[in-house]
Amino acid sequence: MASALLSTSLFLPLQSEQFQEREVSGLGRNFRSSFYGKVMYNRNCVRMKTASSQGGRAVVASVLGRRVKNKGTVIPDPDYRIPVVLLGLAGGLAYTNNLLPAAPIGLLGLLLLFQTTRVRFVFDEEALEVKVGEQLQNSGENVFVGGKNRWNYSTFVNWELWWPNFPILVYFKETQTKPDGQVHFFPVIFNGKQLYDVMVERAGPSKNSGPK
Repeated sequence: MASALLSTSLFLPLQSEQFQEREVSGLGRNFRSSFYGKVMYNRNCVRMKTASSQGGRAVVASVLGRRVKNKGTVIPDPDYRIPVVLLGLAGGLAYTNNLLPAAPIGLLGLLLLFQTTRVRFVFDEEALEVKVGEQLQNSGENVFVGGKNRWNYSTFVNWELWWPNFPILVYFKETQTKPDGQVHFFPVIFNGKQLYDVMVERAGPSKNSGPK
């Protein structure tokens, strides 16, 4: 049974710099390199501070530091488009005296509007977790399938985002809740592009969906 949201990195490469040194015999001898960098020479010593290499010939004496990939916590921004569209549709139906469909659509719009203000998807380095409120409080157990609303990326079998131009639903299947797989559906009340990007980064690429 699918769960529903109704129940409830920044990639920072540490900019490494490569420092290279070479002693050159002779006074005032210029040194050309295929590396970008700033050349500082003092008598017989030429020191190169480089940012990147273009290949070709280069003399490297020492490399200090390395590029480090650090994944942080990502929380997609709230997106009010779906509840606003639903409320607008309900208003249009009510204006034309179609009260029977207007009532449930309007109630759904109000519920999603409320949920957009409080529910957050929190992507940490290990798992996706549903939290609530500005203080990111625990959302408790999932009322449909049980268990905590937190799922490790390593247990994701697959996921999809429908529809990329105007995302409505996000779906994923995980094996953490039960070994044969548990399916979850959530309305996209978050920034769809941010949601897609972090899902690709943390859970791997989706086969059929993607931002257009």
